[in-house]
Amino acid sequence: MTNRLSEASSPYLRQHRDNPVDWYQWGDDAFAESARTGKPILLSIGYSACHWCHVMAHESFEDDATASVMNQLFVNVKVDREERPDVDAVYMDAVQALTGRGGWPMTVFCTPTGEPFYGGTYYPRESFVKLMHAVDDAWRTKRDELQQNIDALVEAVGRTAHIAPVDAFDAHELADTAQRSLKQSFDIQWGGFGSAPKFPSTFALDLSMRMYLTNNDEELLEMTYTSLDAMAAGGMYDHIGGGFSRYSVDEKWLVPHFEKMLYDQALLLRVYVHAWLIGHNDRHRQTAEEIISYVLTELRHNDGGFYSAEDADSLDVYGHSEEGAFYTWSPDEVRSILGDDAPDALRWWNITDAGNFEGLSIPHRIPQRGDLLRPSQIESARQQLFKHRATRSRPGLDNKILTEWNAMMLSSLCEAAAAFDRPDLIAAAEHTAQFLYTQLRSDSGKWSRSWQEDASPHSQHDALAHDLAHVVDAMTRMYELTAQHRWLQIASETAHQLIDQYWDTEHGGLFTVAAASEQLIVRQKDLMDNATPSANSVAAHAFLRLSAITGDQHLAKHARDILALLARVAPSAATGFCNAISAGLLSQEGAIEIVIPGTNPSMLSTVRSQWIPNAVLAWGEATDSPLWQGREEGKAYVCRNHECLLPANSDSELLERIATSSFGE
Repeated sequence: MTNRLSEASSPYLRQHRDNPVDWYQWGDDAFAESARTGKPILLSIGYSACHWCHVMAHESFEDDATASVMNQLFVNVKVDREERPDVDAVYMDAVQALTGRGGWPMTVFCTPTGEPFYGGTYYPRESFVKLMHAVDDAWRTKRDELQQNIDALVEAVGRTAHIAPVDAFDAHELADTAQRSLKQSFDIQWGGFGSAPKFPSTFALDLSMRMYLTNNDEELLEMTYTSLDAMAAGGMYDHIGGGFSRYSVDEKWLVPHFEKMLYDQALLLRVYVHAWLIGHNDRHRQTAEEIISYVLTELRHNDGGFYSAEDADSLDVYGHSEEGAFYTWSPDEVRSILGDDAPDALRWWNITDAGNFEGLSIPHRIPQRGDLLRPSQIESARQQLFKHRATRSRPGLDNKILTEWNAMMLSSLCEAAAAFDRPDLIAAAEHTAQFLYTQLRSDSGKWSRSWQEDASPHSQHDALAHDLAHVVDAMTRMYELTAQHRWLQIASETAHQLIDQYWDTEHGGLFTVAAASEQLIVRQKDLMDNATPSANSVAAHAFLRLSAITGDQHLAKHARDILALLARVAPSAATGFCNAISAGLLSQEGAIEIVIPGTNPSMLSTVRSQWIPNAVLAWGEATDSPLWQGREEGKAYVCRNHECLLPANSDSELLERIATSSFGE
C-alpha cells in the first residue's frame, strides 16, 4: 500500500510514499480535510539530501505506532523545501521566531487555514510522540492561548512586506562594515568565518575579492585564498570525484554531512573562477574544473538540465544505509586497488588505520599554500580510486530540475567557459540554456519552477522571484558568452515579467510569489543572502547588468529601488547581505561597458583574462542599444554609464582603457 505521495512530482516526497503516515501534499485537499475534521495540520518540511530528514523518517514516519498517532490527531502534510521554498520560508520564519533557530527536517503545527502555532526541527521518536499529544491537548483545551501565538507568529513572518526603503545609502560604507565584521570573525588557521559548523560563505569571499581589486587590501585577498585552499584541502571537498558537500561540521572543513547540492557547486565554481582570474593560481583552476566535471558527469540530464542533489547517505558493503559510505576508505581497500602505489596515495590523502570518520577515512589534505595540485602519480591513483568507487552503491539522486539552481549553474558555467577559453563548456552552457527555455517556459511565456521526467506534466509549480531573477542573470551571461541576440531577448522579456508580476508597488522590491500565484498566509519578500543569494539581490544585480547592455533605464530604476529597500535592513547584519552589497557597488560605481564589434578573438581574450566585477561585454553584431551607435570593427570601446573613452585599436590599448575605466568618480 502507498499513500498520496506516490503521485508527487518531487523525488523527496515519493521517498515517503510507503510510510504508514496518511500524508497529503501541500494544497487545497489537505486544508479542506483539516477544516472538515477539526484536526490541526502537522506540516513536515525537508529535502532529499538532508541526513536528519532521513533519520526522522526512519525513526518516526516509517514506524507504525508513531504514524498511528500522527493519523489520529493531525492532517499530515509533506513538503519538499526545494520545490516550494516559498512555503518553507514562511514556516521557517515562524520556527525561528518560536525557538531562536531553524533547520531541517522542520516540524510545524498549523490551524486548518495554515497559521502556525508551534514548531521545531528534528525530534527523536519518543520526544515527537510526547510533543504530538501535548499539542493535541493544547489544541483542544487552550485554544485562546494558542491564538496569541498565532497572531504573533503571523505578524513575525509577514514583516518583510512592510519594510520601507531608505532615501539614500552608501554602498561603500556598507561594504566597509561587512569587511570589518568578516575580518573579526575570520579563522586565521583554517579559513572561513566563525567556528563550527562552517559554510562556504561564497558571497563574503566574492565581496572580499571585489574589495581587494578596489583598495588593494592584501588582507582581504589572503583571507580569500586561505579559505579557498582550506576548503579544497578538507574532506568537505570530494578529492576523488570533485565537487563539494554543503558544509563542514567542524572548523577544519574535514567532516561534512556529505550531501552535494547543485547550488553549492554553482556558487563555489564562480568564486574559484574569480580567484583564478585574479591570481592565476593553478590550484584554483583545478578545483573549478573538477567541480564542472562532477556536475557535467553526475548531475546532468541527457537533454541539458541539471539535477538537484545527491544524498548524504548510501549503502555500505553490508547493505546498510550509512552517512558517507560512498566517500570513505580504509587503508586495506586502497592497498588492494593501488598495490605498490598505495603508500604515496595513503600519505597524500591522509588515509589511516585510525580513520577520521567512524573508523574509516575521508580523503583530505593538510592545507599548505601551493600543495594542492596533484603530481602525476597521485592523479593516476585518483583515477583508479574513482573507477573503483563507481562500483559502490551510489548515494540517492534527487533528479528534479529546478529553474533557480539551473540558471545559477548556467551563469557560473558561462563565466568558466569564458575564463578558461573552453569551447566544450560553451556547448554545455548552450545545451542547458536551451533546456531551460524549452522545458521550463511555456509557449505563453510562463515559467515553472521545477521539472521532473517522471512527473506529468514534467513542469510543475509556478516560478518564484528566485527563478526568474537567476534566469535574467543567466541569459544575459549567455549573450555575453555567445553574442547570440536570442539570449538577450529572453533576458529582457523575463526581467519585465518579473517586474510586472512580482513588484511591490508600495515599498518596492520583489515579492517571492507572483500576484496571480497561490497566496500563502502572508506575501513575503526574500531579502537576506543565505546559502543562496536572495531573490532581490540577484534581481538588482541582473537588472543593472542587463540595463548596461541594452540601455533599458526602466530596469536600472527598479534595481536602485530594490537596493534602497535592502539598504534599510543591511546595516544591522551586513555580512548577511554581501551579494546585495556587491550589487550596490555596481550601482554606485557604474557599469563598465565593453563593446567589441565583430569577432576579435584576441580582444575577447584580453577582456576575459581578468575579473572585472562591474564589466558587461557586448560583441559580435550590433543590437538595438545606445552602446552600439557609431561602432567600427577592429576597435574596442570601453564606456561607463554609456560615456566612452577613445576607441582601443590594440590589446594593449584595450588593457589601458579598462585600467582607467574608473573615471568620473
